Amino acid sequence: MRALFFCAALLTTGLPAAAQAPLTAEEFDSYTQGLTLSFSIDGTPYGVEQYLPDRRVRWTFIGDQCQDGIWFERAENICFVYENSPSDEQCWQFFLTGDGLRAVFQGPNGPATELYEVQQTDAPMACMGPSVGV
Repeated sequence: MRALFFCAALLTTGLPAAAQAPLTAEEFDSYTQGLTLSFSIDGTPYGVEQYLPDRRVRWTFIGDQCQDGIWFERAENICFVYENSPSDEQCWQFFLTGDGLRAVFQGPNGPATELYEVQQTDAPMACMGPSVGV
């Protein structure tokens, strides 16, 4: 099933970004389930997210503490809510490219930040805790 999704997605990667539809919740879940993905913004490391069962996630900005959360689909967006700010929804549109995911933030003033997948692994994230260190 996953191989069929990748083949179909690769066929669409030659389309202009405006013509390519964002991933549905099912497509997003199929691609991310069980993975830990690293993202960059403008070539600079940005953050890492681990995709857990039941649409749960664990996110960290580079050098920060991990935050647990959930994701859900809303109006062609994949939205995230994290435990540290449960009333602050972060919605993105995800597109599959030849190099992995491209995520476009869907803010109140329209699309803004773009993140790009730069690495994926099936290993769990290493999380910094508030009391880690000497």
